[in-house]
Amino acid sequence: MTAPNDGRGPVAVPRPSLWRTIKAVAWGFFGVRKHSEYQEDISRLSPLHIVAVGFVAVLVLIAVLLALVKFAVST
Repeated sequence: MTAPNDGRGPVAVPRPSLWRTIKAVAWGFFGVRKHSEYQEDISRLSPLHIVAVGFVAVLVLIAVLLALVKFAVST
């Protein structure tokens, strides 16, 4: 992929990475994010990847909470 620039030729746009998407979703769950990093994520990450990673993260959170409740009730 290329992005327009100031006339010096095409500039490569960094591809969205799974690790960067996971970090963005994790910071979203935590609720703390620098505005500059948020803007960078918006320009780099695919909304479909963010939704998919967020869905998986919610499923993992639910599984962990269920495991904790089962552990607390059993002891």
